[in-house]
Amino acid sequence: MKNKERRPARSKPAGPGGKGPTGGKSPAVAAAKAGHGKTHEVVRRPPTKGASENLPAQADEPARKLQIRPGERPAEHVPLILESLGAGDFHLIDSGDGLKLEQYGPYRIIRPEAQALWPKALPSHVWDKADAVFTGDTDEDGMGRWRFTREALGETWPLSLLGVDFLGRFTAFRHVGVFPEQIAHWTWMKERIEGHGRPLKVLNLFGYTGVASLVAAAAGAEVTHVDASKKAIGWARENQALSRLERAPIRWICDDAMKFIQREERRGSRYDIILTDPPKFGRGPNGEVWQLFDHLPAMLDICREILAPKALGLVLTAYSIRASFYSIHELMRETMRGKGGIVESGELVIREAGLDGKTPGRALSTSLFSRWVPK
Repeated sequence: MKNKERRPARSKPAGPGGKGPTGGKSPAVAAAKAGHGKTHEVVRRPPTKGASENLPAQADEPARKLQIRPGERPAEHVPLILESLGAGDFHLIDSGDGLKLEQYGPYRIIRPEAQALWPKALPSHVWDKADAVFTGDTDEDGMGRWRFTREALGETWPLSLLGVDFLGRFTAFRHVGVFPEQIAHWTWMKERIEGHGRPLKVLNLFGYTGVASLVAAAAGAEVTHVDASKKAIGWARENQALSRLERAPIRWICDDAMKFIQREERRGSRYDIILTDPPKFGRGPNGEVWQLFDHLPAMLDICREILAPKALGLVLTAYSIRASFYSIHELMRETMRGKGGIVESGELVIREAGLDGKTPGRALSTSLFSRWVPK
């Protein structure tokens, strides 16, 4: 899920899908293809000292010239609000006064949330029982520290979503390794993979800790996971082992996202489903600059080119940007002009679920999204 250890200088670019320092990627040593039943990691040159590891870097080649494509724009479905009341080991207990109180497995944690403009619904004694509180920079990508209210907790702990096991982790960028609102996209993806008559190819750009990649692989897909952060790739491999998916066909690629998809376009590679969750800003391994508003159009344009002829979807999620979902909605419709299908855009929200995880409360917006699907 977003802006992860990834979203501080991240790829998901350091990011998100989903979200800590960066999510881009670095130059390649080798491009390899993984066979069925095997995982493969492509190790690439580490970023220069002080450079963000996760953020996709700007390509070395000339900027892509975008032109209006022929044909009609796809139909549209707006606004679409994809809501989660919680999933697996996660639910949002309460929010308010610029904070959110969440349950992640055995732990109750408090993190800053600028969009929680309303007062808290639950009394102070409920919030006071939190196991961990993030303090420090209130910016989405700012660094801070965790305060443990009763006893020091381990750095990691086990979690599960959609039948996939993975590690939660207290990071310096407030994120814990998963973005639960993405469950809406992951469920959509899982259903299409399981309902198809052949193994689908899934590309997960700015894949962070790999939860989406593992959900796709567990459903039967061949997955290519791209993130610029070696640390995030290592975390994803830990999650793969925890989920007992070591033999699943996953390629773990540590590389700059833009450079990777440019190579895939030249190779003629094609994917049935593409997930992309870029950060708003980042620096690549050689100081390249990624700006969401400057570089997103070219990224989507390339993603269109590497979609399979009978592709099932292209999903874009955007966190922490000052924009309307209509901005990325119209961009997606222009990108997919002449492709038919429909573009669905709106927001991902998580609804408060109370202490029991079943009592609906207020809806907290987490991100914007746009999704192209064939009719």
